Amino acid sequence: MRVLGIDPGTVRMGVGILEAHGAHHTLVSCDSFQLSKKLSLKEKLNEIRRHILDLIERYRPDVMALENIFFGKNVRTLVRIGEARASAMLAAAEKDIPVVEYPPARVKQAVSGNGRASKIQIQQMVRHLLHLKTVPPVDAADALAVALCHLQTSRVRIPLG
Repeated sequence: MRVLGIDPGTVRMGVGILEAHGAHHTLVSCDSFQLSKKLSLKEKLNEIRRHILDLIERYRPDVMALENIFFGKNVRTLVRIGEARASAMLAAAEKDIPVVEYPPARVKQAVSGNGRASKIQIQQMVRHLLHLKTVPPVDAADALAVALCHLQTSRVRIPLG
């Protein structure tokens, strides 16, 4: 199974692609891309969609994994993250890629054992779990954490019927 993890944002977006062979996970690609502040919101959302479509074409993931929107104090940030998520989900829908969502605490729990882990802890655990030589950038580590969460969750699901 190949999972495309997304850490959405309209300023920076993290992406991580993992390949699973049983309980073994291999890093295929990870990146963090910056969106120009000069772009309008419409242009940023279209850029996100195009970038995700390119990743889907290049790496052929079986599923896209995203964090659910968390509740925070800054409503404007939450709306922007929601818009970025929608652009990524639209790209997945265009390519008929299923999308799964996980609460942020579940992602942190899956990767670190602590649903309140810090960004630094997540980065370190992603490096450790994937046997990377260096710590990935924050946004890429968050995207990889979502992909790891999906792989862990899909391994323990019991099929119904």
